[in-house]
Amino acid sequence: MPHAALSTLLLLSLATATVADCPSSTWVQFQGSCYIFLQVTTNVESIEDVRNQCTDHGADMISIHNEEENAFILDTLQKQWKGPDDLLLGMFYDTDDASFKWFDNSNMTFDKWADQDVEDLVDTCGFLYTKTGEWKKGNCELSSVEGALCKAANNHILISTLVIASTVILTVLGAIIWFLYKRNACSGFLTFSTAPQSPYDDGCALVVADDDEYAVQLD
Repeated sequence: MPHAALSTLLLLSLATATVADCPSSTWVQFQGSCYIFLQVTTNVESIEDVRNQCTDHGADMISIHNEEENAFILDTLQKQWKGPDDLLLGMFYDTDDASFKWFDNSNMTFDKWADQDVEDLVDTCGFLYTKTGEWKKGNCELSSVEGALCKAANNHILISTLVIASTVILTVLGAIIWFLYKRNACSGFLTFSTAPQSPYDDGCALVVADDDEYAVQLD
């Protein structure tokens, strides 16, 4: 394989490895994650019904881990997604250790709770109040939900990129090994047969000069 073709193939593999987009244009990317707002009003019996909408898209309900992400979600909801005033967050209250936890199993490293007097937190959900950016505690027993905000990490994109890059690299290495094998095979080609032979043999040409025979490689 010509060196120019090998170089081009390597450049293509490197270019592919640098691309990491969200699944489609309906998703929005921020801080290594992809977000989508499903603008549908759904009748629900529990928060799991809302979560199922996200998992059907390969994601989970929204989790927020810093002020920048909270501000990004707030801004995008107001300008692009046109979401409701109260957005259901992907969290639940764990009665075993009396704390809120994210459905996606990420750590609760950030919160923005508004001042509220809530004594009984059993069956309590978290909501993002989009007019202020604060979080509010509310009853999980909802009859309907106006849209679901879902979040997916870019891990699947990274894995796909690595698989593609690895495949291309292995292809290039195989081509190099093939090229070296053919070159060595031709350079070491010797024959002592007096029988007629084809002028072509696996990419090598047999050249006869007087009583000497030697092989050269055809490009």
